[in-house]
Amino acid sequence: MNKILAIANQKGGVGKTTTAVNLSASLAATKKRALLVDMDPQGNATMGAGIDKHDLELSLYDVLTGQCRTAAAIVHSDAAHFDVLPANADLTAAEVELMDMNRRESRLREALAEVRPDYDFIVIDCPPSLNMLTLNALVAAHGVMIPMQCEYYALEGLSALMQTIESLQNSANPALEIEGLLRTMYDPRNSLTVDVSNQLIEHFGDRVYSTVIPRNVRLAEAPSYGLPALVYDKTSRGAMAYLALAGELSRRAQPATENA
Repeated sequence: MNKILAIANQKGGVGKTTTAVNLSASLAATKKRALLVDMDPQGNATMGAGIDKHDLELSLYDVLTGQCRTAAAIVHSDAAHFDVLPANADLTAAEVELMDMNRRESRLREALAEVRPDYDFIVIDCPPSLNMLTLNALVAAHGVMIPMQCEYYALEGLSALMQTIESLQNSANPALEIEGLLRTMYDPRNSLTVDVSNQLIEHFGDRVYSTVIPRNVRLAEAPSYGLPALVYDKTSRGAMAYLALAGELSRRAQPATENA
């Protein structure tokens, strides 16, 4: 399958990292070989997968700046059962250093090419902004999953991301596609949530995942234990929703793989 998926939205607080960690865990639980790439200097995805960002010998910073090979920086999460290319605050410096490098927007794509055959899915957790790190993720990816809350301002932020994706399709990554829009923190009792959800389906059709991620206490608690929700409480509504998303993602990817 070998699919590289960027989890992106320039708006913060929409569940990007929660989605990256829990989708990776769910893919691993369904016997897919998964690699989580933490592209955010905050290192929240790294910590959420049970890896201490303060105790890294090598990280994504070293990979992007050419100080080590990709495989050397990858660590296995025993708690979450998938591999992680971790990040910490060092990655902030990488964004500055990349500006003076050749092929600066393609560094991640070249790095992942070394390990791509080893995985069925590579999931990239992007920072909440359209910067050089996010650009690297989008140039490396085959598809973009856009988590978003069903609220008014979410629609405003979506348009800027769509313009960036369209620009990359015309330049650095013609193969880039919108994999799908994921409705997160979903509460069907809220009329605005339902209205915005209907608007998304009207405009984007089947690119909106049928799976919705509910507001769920277990999803919020799990990161503080360094665990995906599937490990923290596999019977929780949040964990079950991400398992369903992993299944939907795999089914969507299958026809493309068979036709490749």
